[in-house]
Amino acid sequence: MNDHTLTQVDPAQVRALRAFNRFYTQRTGLLDPYLGSAFSLTEVRVLYELAHHAPCTATDLGRRLLLDAGYLSRIVRRFSDAGWLTRTPSPADARQLSLSLTPEGRAAFEPLQQRSREAAARLLAPLAQARRDALIAALDKAQALLSPEAANPSHTAVLRDVRAGDMGWVVQQHGEIYAREYGWNSEFEALVAEIVARMIRQHDPHRERGWIAELDGERVGSVFVVRKSEAEAQLRLLILSPTARGLGLGARLTDECLAFARARGYRKMVLWTNSNLSAARAIYAQRGFALVHSEPHHSYGKDLVGETWELAL
Repeated sequence: MNDHTLTQVDPAQVRALRAFNRFYTQRTGLLDPYLGSAFSLTEVRVLYELAHHAPCTATDLGRRLLLDAGYLSRIVRRFSDAGWLTRTPSPADARQLSLSLTPEGRAAFEPLQQRSREAAARLLAPLAQARRDALIAALDKAQALLSPEAANPSHTAVLRDVRAGDMGWVVQQHGEIYAREYGWNSEFEALVAEIVARMIRQHDPHRERGWIAELDGERVGSVFVVRKSEAEAQLRLLILSPTARGLGLGARLTDECLAFARARGYRKMVLWTNSNLSAARAIYAQRGFALVHSEPHHSYGKDLVGETWELAL
């Protein structure tokens, strides 16, 4: 990582992360001797690895814990002098020694592990179950985002049918994304809510369908085909969360709509959009949709140009 990459990070986000680090270390006492023992946090981490992943070499420990070799060597020597470690030639490389905890080493570690469990339980105990669940989910998310794999993620994307609760999410996503990215006011969210309510009340399961896109188990997109007439289907509410863009999901959602409309015997698909929604317009154009009408309008607090697109099926 070079200096130019670092300068691209928002300073406000840097301050927020540092503030959380200060808060968390203060709440958990990580800057003090670990849980009232004579050990530092790093020494306890070494003991933990030896208790749960031994036998292993010092090289394995250093790689797993991202520790300086000299610093780790001093910790290993101290534990060995205390009679907490055994050293045997590594089966994989006779030039290295495999390290394991002795019974005395495990006896030294177990009280620390129990105190750590109790400290975590004390942090969680005052929280209601729903808040505990939310906290653990947030920690899982943070760990996933900060893992080395996050820089080159391998995502699992699926398109599925609409389930209970999805339509409320569709309204929320339209309200949040269009306000944040285009500055549209709450009139747009109200419009989407009206469209969604009408779609639910008037749903024709044979001639209408919706899809929700999920990425790694989280909702990230939607699209719907609704009946406009016996011959015409309408594509509605195509949206993607920012985290899902660039993966081809918008195209996949649109293709599902086209395949469904053709299978149900529609002869034309129509849609209405705005001229500033360039990513969506590109998807439509690539699939043969043609712009047949445009008209300026003032809506959602902005001057816009509405567009009608059509595709013969």
